[in-house]
Amino acid sequence: MSGWIGVDLDGTLAHYDGWKGVDHVGAPIPVMLRRVEEWLRRDITVKIFTARVAVPEPHRSEVIRVIHDWCERHGLPRLDITNVKDLAMAELWDDRAVQVVINTGRRADGR
Repeated sequence: MSGWIGVDLDGTLAHYDGWKGVDHVGAPIPVMLRRVEEWLRRDITVKIFTARVAVPEPHRSEVIRVIHDWCERHGLPRLDITNVKDLAMAELWDDRAVQVVINTGRRADGR
């Protein structure tokens, strides 16, 4: 695979049950953690895609430090963290996304 996979943090990679502050990241979601580990074993670039970093400095650096510490506590490397899509993003895994059929505007789930 060329490009990178974006993985949302809250509710996708980590359990989320409401905002509890910058310093709180929930427990890892095992199936998603294993999926990310497998992608990394296959040399696929994975980035954490989160709105948490949509804040100005110095707060952005603090948020990144908290997420990097969380990654390391759960056996992941210090993954890149972004809130910006670019042309190299191949996939986005997110609990809030609604997939659409390309060039149609129709939902992919038929609803």
